[in-house]
Amino acid sequence: MTFLNRHLPRLGDPRHYQIIVLSFLIAYSIVVLDFGIRWQNALAIVGTALVTQFIGTLCARLPRFDPLSPLITSLSITLLLRTDELQLAVVAACIAIGSKFIIRFRGKHIFNPANFALVTLILLSDQAWFSSGQWGSATINAFGLACLGFLVLTRARRAETTLAFIAIYAVLMFGRALWLNDPFSIPLHQMQNGALLIFAFFMISDPKTTPNTAVGRVLYAALVAGIAYTIQFIYYQPNGPIIALIMSAPFVPLIDALLRGRIYRWHHAAGHVASSTKGAYQCES
Repeated sequence: MTFLNRHLPRLGDPRHYQIIVLSFLIAYSIVVLDFGIRWQNALAIVGTALVTQFIGTLCARLPRFDPLSPLITSLSITLLLRTDELQLAVVAACIAIGSKFIIRFRGKHIFNPANFALVTLILLSDQAWFSSGQWGSATINAFGLACLGFLVLTRARRAETTLAFIAIYAVLMFGRALWLNDPFSIPLHQMQNGALLIFAFFMISDPKTTPNTAVGRVLYAALVAGIAYTIQFIYYQPNGPIIALIMSAPFVPLIDALLRGRIYRWHHAAGHVASSTKGAYQCES
């Protein structure tokens, strides 16, 4: 029991809920919706992410191997990345997990790992893509995803990031509809998009890459929403939110410097007392 307590994550960790929800979405998409998720890619992404995390744990001399973070990242990539090349799936997992260990600033990795890998592959290869409309727009599906995501967010105590992003993004789109005299059914249809909800509930809300204060997270959400809207509806480029997130990530250290707060620790959410800042940095990735 002592060995397990030392080397495995706490069961109260909110990431368990994220893993359950993401796994359910993958199973649902394969069995019911048939979104073209190849099981070979899924296994390759998850396996590579875990191996890369293990290697990074050894290289960084972390006290224990934590499989939860790479599982969440690999499941997110599996849901959103489309490629017919198995090698690119492996590369995506390596890029995602590797970025956590390499691109860091003051105890935090700057980029959301899945977001960083998706944008990198989309920019560098024409064999990888992100289909923003793959989840459909049925109200019941959107509502179900929102409820599952909200459950995860309240467990992780980062709900304001997602709620602010969705609210601001919706205001911009409905405002655009008013300006163009379009019916509200158009922005409503655009908001009922599973991929957008997955982005909002499982990517932008990442506690390890968002600002440390609630006010900072709302400002950050507004920045991402504004850039996403500009990319999507002014420059008419696809994948606006995905690209906006990676463009906004470097501003997080600036927001943290202006609005000082406590760095999020997963074991805080699980109800455990944190160690010193240095110790927390060493045992979290």
